[in-house]
Amino acid sequence: MNWFSNVRPKIRGMLRREVPENLWIKCPETGQLVFYKDVEANQFVIPGSNYHMRMSATARLKSIFDNETWFDVAVPDVPADPLKFRDERRYADRLKDARSKTGLNDAIKLGYGKLDRLPIVAGVQDFDFMGGSLGMAAGEAIIKGLTTAVEKGCPFVLFAASGGARMQEGILSLMQLPRTTIAVQNLHEARKPYIVVLSNPTTGGVTASYAMLGDVHIAEPGALIGFAGPRVIEQTIREKLPEGFQRAEYLRDHGMVDMVVHRHALRETISRLCRLLLKAPAAEAAEQPPVSLPAPA
Repeated sequence: MNWFSNVRPKIRGMLRREVPENLWIKCPETGQLVFYKDVEANQFVIPGSNYHMRMSATARLKSIFDNETWFDVAVPDVPADPLKFRDERRYADRLKDARSKTGLNDAIKLGYGKLDRLPIVAGVQDFDFMGGSLGMAAGEAIIKGLTTAVEKGCPFVLFAASGGARMQEGILSLMQLPRTTIAVQNLHEARKPYIVVLSNPTTGGVTASYAMLGDVHIAEPGALIGFAGPRVIEQTIREKLPEGFQRAEYLRDHGMVDMVVHRHALRETISRLCRLLLKAPAAEAAEQPPVSLPAPA
């Protein structure tokens, strides 16, 4: 081995720079590469194309609550793997990986805090946790969020993002559809607002239950919303679907959702709707000394 062959690896080691994997984000629509920190500062909206990326549960809660501050609402424990399910991998291992990846116990995180000084309970479905799928733990989280809103006498705001029911829990997953529906009805009977924000994607059993039972349905731009996906529908009916079918704007134009709101305007829109439905004064007229919230039980 000559001198150059011996020293070249050392030179490369000196020049090599460690680059974080998430330094850049590629826009799914345009292919544009954007600095991650710029996208994060823009609430995960690509500046050039306005494409709405997915947000983590924690980032969502930070974006909705005053001063990025809230109380976490504890969710009742459920059996982790009730059916001892296994396909290519054990379900227990998949849960372990998802918890390590997201820092969440399951797909839904709950928070109780203030939005423009108005107390609310918010629930966020994190798509990074097994596709935001609905299982026993997620069902309990939705019910706990709705129940807490009834107890506190405040609105419940849900940010939905899901591929549907969690197949690894079988019928136990499907049982969450009627259970969450009953909890929504209890909130309606308490005459407190239930506002749903449909993000990309919201599909399957989640759309067939609590995600479409709100008083007001807001969709983020370009979000895919439906029960079965467009490709499945086309294969079933053997027809070409209209342009933009099942996207937020198409559903708004056909009366399936109430409005499509850019993420930057979501906080203001939700605040205004909550006050309107509660017949509370506008945020500007509600100036008063800050009052601390009691932690949820």
